[in-house]
Amino acid sequence: MKASWDIFCSVVDNYGDIGVTWRLARQLVAEHQCTVRLWVDDLRAFEKICPEIDFQRLSQYQDGVEVRHWPAHWQPEAAADVVIAAFACQLPHAYMEAMAERQRAPLWLNLDYLSAEDWVSGCHGLPSVKFRGVQKYFFFPGFQAGTGGLLREAGLLERRRQFQADRQVQLDFLQGLGVTPAAGSRLMSLFAYENASLGGWLDALALDTQQTHLLVPEGRILGDVQRWLGDASLSVGSLQIRQSLTVQVLPFVRQEDYDRLLWCCDFNAVRGEDSFVRAQWAGRPMLWHIYRQDEDIHLDKLEAFLALYTRTLSPDAQAAVRALWQAWNTEAAMTEAWKNLLQHWPEVAAHAEQWCLEQGLQADLAAALVQFYLNWI
Repeated sequence: MKASWDIFCSVVDNYGDIGVTWRLARQLVAEHQCTVRLWVDDLRAFEKICPEIDFQRLSQYQDGVEVRHWPAHWQPEAAADVVIAAFACQLPHAYMEAMAERQRAPLWLNLDYLSAEDWVSGCHGLPSVKFRGVQKYFFFPGFQAGTGGLLREAGLLERRRQFQADRQVQLDFLQGLGVTPAAGSRLMSLFAYENASLGGWLDALALDTQQTHLLVPEGRILGDVQRWLGDASLSVGSLQIRQSLTVQVLPFVRQEDYDRLLWCCDFNAVRGEDSFVRAQWAGRPMLWHIYRQDEDIHLDKLEAFLALYTRTLSPDAQAAVRALWQAWNTEAAMTEAWKNLLQHWPEVAAHAEQWCLEQGLQADLAAALVQFYLNWI
């Protein structure tokens, strides 16, 4: 399929928006032979996950994708065959006029936020607003039939399986990041928003009988880590030990390396949307820090996912997972919730792998988008 695609990304939360759209753009090029322009309004944020990006250039090619700076003052551009407004971002008015002036109107999609709520499948694919005869459609990623699925590159789960089956490959990768975990230690990653609950969780890890090596990619949670350690100088490369807990700060890495980092860890705390999905593909126990919304409506979204994610767990294990996730996302005490989860670790770990494999049976998001376009034309 040789259709041209324009994907618009307005960077709101640092890395989630660009993380999703960058993965999608590359997959459309590599697996579906699409011509893709990715319009981004913040190239400095993009540079964090793709170091080759030159944030001073207006146009450049990376991995077959034409990356364009989305300027404040829009210059005339021809509209593509498929136009994606990621996460309901507002397209430039002049570009919308260009869509309307095409001899054949483009397929205009609002790629929405990921949710497990029941109403999503009923709204997926429905028409939205029109602009001068150009119809926009809702497109919802999701976890169940009737949604757009999740981003998953071809062969991803097999590559993950092979990586996790080879301990030496994992150790070599970690050493490349400056990480040397002690034998028998629990390896964990922490990528989250600011959270007042962190101190209690770190206390529990420090007092645990098992050693934990906690890897913290630089980001918004780092201030809370600093306060708990009492070290305001904490920076990339820092390594601090408190009783049974080793805390190590990692630099931001490209997406492929972040995937491998998740694959190495026994437990992953993630945030937002992109890292949330990638933690599920890791097949390991995890904790999601959902993006906070006004009037706590994000908690409804959290509950919808928990109901789906934990449905096959035993009642006690289900309660343990739910208690930990709820405590983390309401900034409640974490100590007892974490200890309780550890009591159900074998079941929770097996479930994480099974959930991953089940989700891998669905069509992936890029393939679903392409099929939607083919059906539309």
